[in-house]
This record gives sequence, structure tokens and C-alpha cells, in this order.
Amino acid sequence: EEEEGLLWSSPLTPPLFAARVCGGACVEVDSDTEAVVGDGFQLGCIYCKMRGEVRAKASVDWYYRSSDEPEKGEIYRYQNQRGEIMDPRFEDRLAWNGSKGTDDLQDGSIYILNVTYNDTGTYTCYFTRTLTYNYYEVQANNTKTVQLNVVSRLTRGMASILSEVMMYVSIVGLQFWLLVEMIYCYRKIAAAGEEALRESE
Repeated sequence: EEEEGLLWSSPLTPPLFAARVCGGACVEVDSDTEAVVGDGFQLGCIYCKMRGEVRAKASVDWYYRSSDEPEKGEIYRYQNQRGEIMDPRFEDRLAWNGSKGTDDLQDGSIYILNVTYNDTGTYTCYFTRTLTYNYYEVQANNTKTVQLNVVSRLTRGMASILSEVMMYVSIVGLQFWLLVEMIYCYRKIAAAGEEALRESE
């Protein structure tokens, strides 16, 4: 019999504890902001729910504004486990890449196929979540903004270059220190050997 996470082998034996199934944690990671022309790119939008035991239903709306447009327009909508492309410029080029098989969305990311230079601009993700309690409902909203830049090839950031340089400097420094230690130890051993020979004579 299984009750509240305990397995009873028999009425005369103590209960055997069984491990519960663990769920994955949600982490709100910022989206990348640099896409390569001709490749695919994921626009990240994660809005974690603080209490996993509370029932919820969410929808996601994505908006886009290029540098020469005065206002943003809706390009994609996902609700009731169905996605809809709202802007003809993105027809057949947007795909849902967020939470699947549930109305309780936490990942509202979408994927752009065959990125073009015209996709450069500001993308805004609007998360609308309805939390359902026993006697009432609460609506929670969140907004994520991605400033996308389309390039011919990915460029390395200064932080990445500095990290690599520091790694090589550390390796060279450690090797030099090891060489100094080996020379020092060799001299100490040689001196001890000569002292032992003099004493034996």
C-alpha cells in the first residue's frame, strides 16, 4: 500500500521510505541578443511561477518594432496550447519553443527561422498568467524585452576574450612556478647528497 510517500511492506515491518519524483526548477535566463543572418534564433522569454502547487493558466503575446517604425505591432500569440502568427512578415518563420503540453506556461520562448537583416529591432514578450485559488483568481503580468541585432557572423565579446587570455596567463604562470619549485627541490636534494658524502668520508 502506498500512502503519502511511504511504502508499507507488511503490517509487522517498519515503513520503507520511497523517494518522491522531483520536478525541474525554473530559472529566468535572459535571451541572447545577437543573431546570424540565415540561421535560426530563439527569442527567450521565461516567467517563473513562484508557487508550483497553485493552478494557473497563461498566455504569451510577442510584439515587434523595427528602428524605423513608430509603434510596435503584435507578431505572435500563444494561448490554449495553440500558436498564431499575427504579422505577415513572419509568416511560416515563427515557431513556438516554450512550455508544451500545458496551459500553465513558464517558458514563452519563440524561434525565428531563416533570420534576415530586417528582423533587427525590439521584441517584447507579454506574459499574462491567471492564478486559481479555492475561492478567487489573481492575474499576474510580466514583460520581457529583447533588443535583437542581426550580424553576418557571431562576434566574441570582450569578456570572453579577456577570460581566454587570463586562462592562458594562469597556465603559463603555473608552469613557471612548477619549474621554479622543481629547480629548488633539485638543489636541496643535491646539497643534502653532497653533505651526506662529506660526512661519510
